[in-house]
Amino acid sequence: MELTQSIKLIGIGDNGLASLLPQYAKWIEESEVLIGGERLLEFFPYYKGEKITVKSGLKKLVEIIQNESRNIIILASGDPLFYGLGSYLSKKINLEVYPHVSSIQLAFSKIGESWQDAYITSVHGRSMKGLIQKIDGNDKIALLTDAENNPSAIAEYLLQFGMTEYKAFVAENLQGENERTGWYSLEDMKASTFSPLNVVILKRIAPPPKWALGIADDEFSQRRPDKGLITKKEIRVLSLHAMHLQKDSTVWDIGTCTGSMAIEAAKIARDGQVFAIEKNEGDLANCIENQHKFRTDITAIHGKAPEGLEIFPNPDAIFIGGTGGNMKDLLQVCCDRLNLGGRIVLNAATIENLYKALEFFKELNFETSILHAQLSHNKPILGMNRFSPLNPIYIITAVRKEEKND
Repeated sequence: MELTQSIKLIGIGDNGLASLLPQYAKWIEESEVLIGGERLLEFFPYYKGEKITVKSGLKKLVEIIQNESRNIIILASGDPLFYGLGSYLSKKINLEVYPHVSSIQLAFSKIGESWQDAYITSVHGRSMKGLIQKIDGNDKIALLTDAENNPSAIAEYLLQFGMTEYKAFVAENLQGENERTGWYSLEDMKASTFSPLNVVILKRIAPPPKWALGIADDEFSQRRPDKGLITKKEIRVLSLHAMHLQKDSTVWDIGTCTGSMAIEAAKIARDGQVFAIEKNEGDLANCIENQHKFRTDITAIHGKAPEGLEIFPNPDAIFIGGTGGNMKDLLQVCCDRLNLGGRIVLNAATIENLYKALEFFKELNFETSILHAQLSHNKPILGMNRFSPLNPIYIITAVRKEEKND
């Protein structure tokens, strides 16, 4: 009878062998190959089989395992299926997973609070770009960190956006000999140093600032003396609706100016990405200031589109507040780069630009629709009210329906 190879992925705590069930320890002792990071392998100095240290990427690890016929144990920290290598390996090879308690669970146990209602994410091996809009407003937040995105760096990042209504709990070396835990203000956390092995919990202790969809125009920093170069609140809301943004959408805002459209888009596409371009340096500075105020972390660059768009990933939605007199070239790039099913929303103030845009979209077989927005606000006069009109705007929506050509 032919014996089948056994591959087991076992989660382990920072206290090494003491964290394992007796059955798990027995499996490790009886295995022929033990695979893991250098720190985890050091927990088993008397292992009799072959040790393989994982130093390169997971693709290389899969190749090693696929070329093995011996019984294998793979070691991973905590729960391998929780922001760990387990989800990747289980898609590539047939293995059994035996998790340990995750570091997040251990950290919440230290403060005696439930964690099923916490917003949990990882900045381990990832950029913190866009983190602020993901976590803003949550009562409890848990962050998996790394050496670069450490508690001090996280505090510095959050303070840029005025997030002072949270206190932080840092749990270091959980279950290890050098375990240390404690509460910090963000200012204190920024000034402190921590072990590379840690988890950060943020707990809200004061009300956060709140902005509903359609932030008032006067709330945005704007260029002087040309105040008013902003996509007006009502047009902004209508345009955002036309873009059909999803939680994970990738968005372009061309001619972002104050950043009002990009900022509101980022609050909708919290798990997506928002990219903006602006030709005026003064407006771009206001855009960055507004990002910090409204707690959105978008990528905003200086340039005149279509130059500069090549560094952005392909979008699901594009907003064009103005074409800068270069409509054809700009729309060509946008249409070429737009993802299948994506939408371009263009605001035109003149009939001529409306016509040019519609003709171009027609040539490329985009499905178009137009909303003519002609709005007025009440204005007091002699104890009564009259209506003062806003400039009428054509909101053009173009949808990419056809398959892309390779």
